[in-house]
Amino acid sequence: MAVGGERFMRMIVFFDLPTLSKTDRRNASRFRSFLVKDGYTMLQLSVYSRICKGQDDVDKHAKRLKSLIPKEGSVRLLTVTEKQYVSMEILVGTLKKEEEIGDKQLLLL
Repeated sequence: MAVGGERFMRMIVFFDLPTLSKTDRRNASRFRSFLVKDGYTMLQLSVYSRICKGQDDVDKHAKRLKSLIPKEGSVRLLTVTEKQYVSMEILVGTLKKEEEIGDKQLLLL
């Protein structure tokens, strides 16, 4: 979807962080808190998504994400167009309330 020449993109962050020690749990919690504060919505336990308006916005948030990732574990970033994102099929379960709000916010942008 494009509005005013800008192409909406979705950043999807997948992560698997260690939680064996108190420090690990604190780092994982800080990372999740950062994602929420930066506008990401939880899709599944360790999968978060955020909408961006154009590649410049994606680059800005990717840079911020890379600067705050924990040193241990696995963190992956996938960027897709909004058109690709909305074609995602939910095989079991339903949209979460936060996801529905996110789609409505797109109309405001």
